[in-house]
Amino acid sequence: MSRAKTAQTSTPRATIRDVASAAKTGKTSVSRYLNGEQHLLSDTLKERIERAIALLDYQPSQMARSLKSGETRLIGLIIADITNPYSVEVMRGVEAACRQQGLTLLVCNTNNEFNQEKHYLSLLSSYRVDGIVVNAVGMREEAISSLQQSQLPMVLIDRKIANFSCDVIGLNNAEATTEVTRHLLNQGFEAILFLSEPVTINTRLERLHTFLKQMQKEPQKFAEQGEVLLDDSESLEKLLLDFAARYPDKRRAVISVNGSLTLVIARAMRRVGMVWGKDIGLLGFDDLEWAELAGVGITTLKQPTYDMGYAALGQLVKRIQGSDEPVQEHAFSGELIVRGSTQLV
Repeated sequence: MSRAKTAQTSTPRATIRDVASAAKTGKTSVSRYLNGEQHLLSDTLKERIERAIALLDYQPSQMARSLKSGETRLIGLIIADITNPYSVEVMRGVEAACRQQGLTLLVCNTNNEFNQEKHYLSLLSSYRVDGIVVNAVGMREEAISSLQQSQLPMVLIDRKIANFSCDVIGLNNAEATTEVTRHLLNQGFEAILFLSEPVTINTRLERLHTFLKQMQKEPQKFAEQGEVLLDDSESLEKLLLDFAARYPDKRRAVISVNGSLTLVIARAMRRVGMVWGKDIGLLGFDDLEWAELAGVGITTLKQPTYDMGYAALGQLVKRIQGSDEPVQEHAFSGELIVRGSTQLV
C-alpha cells in the first residue's frame, strides 16, 4: 500500500512565490524577470532568479499571464484542406513566422466543409486567440457577422469572402493565368480545356475569367471549360475523352486549376490512354514535388506559398498591434516552370 501511494505522489508544481523565496527576493522582481523587464534588475539578482528557475524547473502559467496582459500569444490558422500541398506550405510559412514572433499556432482543418469552418471560428474565439489566418471555404452571413462584431484581427489567404473587408494575401491570379494561357498558345495549342472543381470560390473564378478573356483574343482557337469533383473519376474521364473527340486534328491541352486536381487529371489520363507531352498538353497550378518525375514532366505555375503564409502572419501581427491602415491586398507573382507536358513531340 505504501508503495502505491508513493508512486502516485507527485511533486507540487513550483510557484512564483517559490522562485522568489529561493532567489531571496520578492515576487515583483521575479515577475519583472519573466516579463522582459530584466533591465530593471541588477546582474546579481538576475543570476539568482535564473538559478532558482532552473533549480525548481519553474514553468510560468501562460493562462495567468494572458489574463493579466490581455494577450494569449495564440494564433489560429483555419485551412480548407490539410491534404493539399498548397495548404501544407502555407502552414509552414505561418508557423515559421509565429516561431520568430514568439507566438503559438493552433491549426484547424475544415476539410472544405462550411459547418466545420463556422465551428472552428467559434472555437478559436473561445480560446481568445489574438488573431486568425484563414484559407476560407466560404463563410456564410452569420459567421461573417459574428466576426465583424468580435473585431478579432484576421487575414485571409488565397480566398476572399464576399461582403467582408479584410486583408488578403494571395497569388496575382490575372497575371498568372495570363502567363499560363499565353504559354500554351505560344506552344501552338489550338484547343484548350480549363478544368476546375466547382467554381464556388473567387480564386477559381478569377482564373477562369482570365483564361476566357485571353482566349477571346484568339478567335481561331478553341476554349472550353469544365467542372468536376475530385472523387468523380467517371465524369472526369468522360470530359477528357469528349474534349479529345471534338478536336481530333487540333493540338489540345488541359489547364488544371490547382495541384490536387492536377494529380486526379494525370491519373485519369493514364487510365484512358492519353499521354501528356505526346497526345495532349497538361499544365497545372501549384508545383507539386512529383510533377517533374511524371512522364516527361508536367508544366506548372509555382506559387510562393511559404512566403504567402509568412507574409500573412506578418500582416496579422500589425493588426493585432493596432494598425489602422486601409485594408491591404498583397498579390504575389507566380513562376512558370516549363516541362515536357506542354512541349508536344
